[in-house]
Amino acid sequence: MTINSNRGFTLIELMIVVAIIGIIAAIAYPSYQNHVESTRRTAAQGDLMELAQFMERQYTNGYTYRPGNADPALPFTAQPRNGGAAFYNYGFDNIADDSFVLQATPVGGQAGDDCGWLRVDETGNRTSESGDPDCWR
Repeated sequence: MTINSNRGFTLIELMIVVAIIGIIAAIAYPSYQNHVESTRRTAAQGDLMELAQFMERQYTNGYTYRPGNADPALPFTAQPRNGGAAFYNYGFDNIADDSFVLQATPVGGQAGDDCGWLRVDETGNRTSESGDPDCWR
């Protein structure tokens, strides 16, 4: 006497697995997006500090941040530097002979970042649009 049993998945079992995967994805995707934004923000912070050092080198050459009364050309103005879709644009928020404020403005995929723009000045003060001190950690 042999018993015939079908081996495989029922439609109900398959739908349960799909629902579980959907729930896991709904939880994981926002966490992933936050991590990606945080990584891009950290890269922008490093770029701002590099640009601030560039400005300090300008100052040591002639005791002014604006040689010839013109805004200096920054070595790069966007992240990523190699082209492609930009996530931050860099520029001056304010510049004078004895002071400057560099700003990183989020664009594209980074535009929804909770911190907003990031700034650094000649004294090393770091601020963000949201005012949250965690934005520069």
